[in-house]
Amino acid sequence: MSEVLTEVDDGILIVTINRPEAKNAMNKAAAEGISAAMDRLEAEDDLRVAILTGAGGTFCSGMDLKGFLRGERPTVEGRGFGGISQWTPSKPLIAAVDGYALAGGCELAIACDLIVANSGAKFGIPEAKRGLAAAGGGLVRLPRQMPWRVAMELALTGDMIDAQRAYDLGLINRVVEGPALEGAKELARRVVANGPLALAKSKRVVRESAQWSDDEMWDKQGEVLGNLFMTNDAREGATAFAEKRKPNWTGT
Repeated sequence: MSEVLTEVDDGILIVTINRPEAKNAMNKAAAEGISAAMDRLEAEDDLRVAILTGAGGTFCSGMDLKGFLRGERPTVEGRGFGGISQWTPSKPLIAAVDGYALAGGCELAIACDLIVANSGAKFGIPEAKRGLAAAGGGLVRLPRQMPWRVAMELALTGDMIDAQRAYDLGLINRVVEGPALEGAKELARRVVANGPLALAKSKRVVRESAQWSDDEMWDKQGEVLGNLFMTNDAREGATAFAEKRKPNWTGT
């Protein structure tokens, strides 16, 4: 049985962690499977966005502790935990969270660009309860994605928060009553409708600009956007608007 499953739905690459018997705990094979799926996302022009989710009603319960005790590390060279904690594809990546997104599972979710969660989902970094630390992004990303003191409380208590609390704090984008994957597909379709060059460049600016000073941010943004406004897609977008039709994006 493959540790990671992939399928394509009208330009959306759906990547499913497939270890339901272990609550989708992350092992080396699953990390490599996610990384390979991200390579496919980057390589195939018809794929515009990816959704990362988990099988069996759970997103990911964290690192496989049995594997950890055997000396296994569920990381990929240059990409980190789960193949994405220290690296991101150029195209948008959405987390669809059902059940638990804990420890490394939470770190996988917050490594994504957008998060959709079922109302029953739980988020947390309980590593301290096991004498460990959320070194896969939890300790450094959570304070940038939610209020600092709340992030500190999660890190020091190891307690969980529910999806509504995560939404209220701005950590996730949407809470849905049904399967998170369906909500994520709806959001993905809204993303896919837009120009692929604009998506990649906008994602890069939003992600990197947190590290830019006020003095350099305009120059840095200009470097990333480059000739975006002179591309065929930019002209097509304006023409389609004037003609009251959907754009025909070419990615050029």
